Amino acid sequence: MNEYWPIVVIILQLIFLEGILSIDNAAVIGALVSPLPDNQEVPWPGRLEKLGKILHPFLGFQRLAALRVGLLGAYVGRGAMLFFTSFLIHNSWIKLIGAVYLIHLAFDNLEDMAGSGDDDGIIEPIKVRSFWATVLTVETMDLVFSIDNVVAAVSLSEQIWVVLLGVGIGILTMRFAAGVFSYAVEREPILKQAAYILVLNIGVELILDQVWHVEISDLARFGISILTILLALAYAHIPFLQKFRFVLTWLAQGIGIINEFVDWLFVPFKAVFDLVVGLFVRSSRTQTVE
Repeated sequence: MNEYWPIVVIILQLIFLEGILSIDNAAVIGALVSPLPDNQEVPWPGRLEKLGKILHPFLGFQRLAALRVGLLGAYVGRGAMLFFTSFLIHNSWIKLIGAVYLIHLAFDNLEDMAGSGDDDGIIEPIKVRSFWATVLTVETMDLVFSIDNVVAAVSLSEQIWVVLLGVGIGILTMRFAAGVFSYAVEREPILKQAAYILVLNIGVELILDQVWHVEISDLARFGISILTILLALAYAHIPFLQKFRFVLTWLAQGIGIINEFVDWLFVPFKAVFDLVVGLFVRSSRTQTVE
């Protein structure tokens, strides 16, 4: 029995590590799926409608379905990346591309949110994505987030089955946390802005690590994430802090300028993304009309 204890300890470490590194992931996924209705079925394209009827009892309505589809994608994505870990470690440009994507996503949403606040100083989200657009965004973000998770996991053990088990349990835990966060966003809308600030944090941390070799420990990243969420909640509930809203407006203007340049860089990627989403949406609408 004693020979199994080292393996058990490693698995527990992997679960804990996955939890620390994925707090941002859970928060962002929860924020992304929160606008989806929790009482409407998934809008499957015409040719897949019969499959959708079969899968509905397992997937549920749109919000829960997005989390469950994302869960499946996370397992597939993490499993594939585990087998390409050596490639990831020796090609830092992949992390840089991921960092640029995360910063773009954060800027794109924070610019709109900061620019659409009401007279009371409360920032409200204005973007509502379709179900399939949300799922694609969740999957893309999960792949980017998982780079550090996978590299860190492999550093703890060379036994692939141990890594897969630990990471697998960690993913399941984080998807449950994402579900809780999505309902928390309904009660505290400011958490959606906090989630995209977390995305921005991760993007900046990746660039600091890859370009200037500034290493930020996992516990420090966890602390930054928790502090970001607490500060956002404090801003939403303390009137005095809302008097500094002009700082957010000023930052939003700067974000808008930077985001125009980032948008130009991502034109080819957005074109492909919009094409795929458009095919799903048009097929779904055609089936609805019929």
